Amino acid sequence: MRLCRFQTSTDPQARYGLIVGDCVRALLDADPFAAANALDSLAHAAEQALPLVEIKLLAPVKPSKIVCVGRNYREHAAELGNKMPDEPLLFLKAPSSIIGPEDAIRLPPESSQVEHEGELCVVIGRRLSRLADGENPLDYVLGYACVNDVTARDLQRKDVQFTRAKSFDTFCPVGPFIETELDPLDLQVETRVNGEIKQHARTSAMAFDVPFLLRYISRAMTLLPGDIVATGTPAGVSRLKDGDIVEVEVEGIGAIRNQVKSSETPASGESGRTR
Repeated sequence: MRLCRFQTSTDPQARYGLIVGDCVRALLDADPFAAANALDSLAHAAEQALPLVEIKLLAPVKPSKIVCVGRNYREHAAELGNKMPDEPLLFLKAPSSIIGPEDAIRLPPESSQVEHEGELCVVIGRRLSRLADGENPLDYVLGYACVNDVTARDLQRKDVQFTRAKSFDTFCPVGPFIETELDPLDLQVETRVNGEIKQHARTSAMAFDVPFLLRYISRAMTLLPGDIVATGTPAGVSRLKDGDIVEVEVEGIGAIRNQVKSSETPASGESGRTR
């Protein structure tokens, strides 16, 4: 299933639905993360249909936390002059940084070096805490999306720790929807800027795969339904400038597209409808 969150021009309330072909069907007003039977209710809802061209896709999640993994691809660690960690390098990104498809990535005046980091995003579906050795971590996953872990690289170097550099408003595009039927172990991840491929790798090249990461994270903090894990970025990060179009595409999901805008650019007209 492809689970989306959206609004229409006539109803600003965010709703959930299933993408089927070029329409959103089986509409649901409730939050599918709020109850165990929510997805079943969505799948069996009376079938309605709205063309995708008539809706605005929103970020499909509103997580309590965004857990990110640093240096999970060896080539990316090398390009920044960093050693590979012996264990997953975890950090948090502010949930207020999340935006959806076609929303603008804003360049803050505090930074002169903002870079893209395209990644596979894991969306948690069930409460996950201290997973036992015999349990399958993927049983706790609702699905997967694309995520761009936008980073103010100059501030990351200046601050040493990552919080400010990763958490500016608009620094976490997520979407375009959640794909619930996907094997995360060997997927192509690609980032394009103005159509030019900047990052290209497969998740099989991760130092720590998705099941390992979920088990490891669950022994440090409780993951709640709707929380997301950004699994690390491949080599090829590059600086973004005003007017750039950034696309992060993950095999089996699709792509999330965002335009980069300076902090001085007027914000009006950003939220037009999109497929």
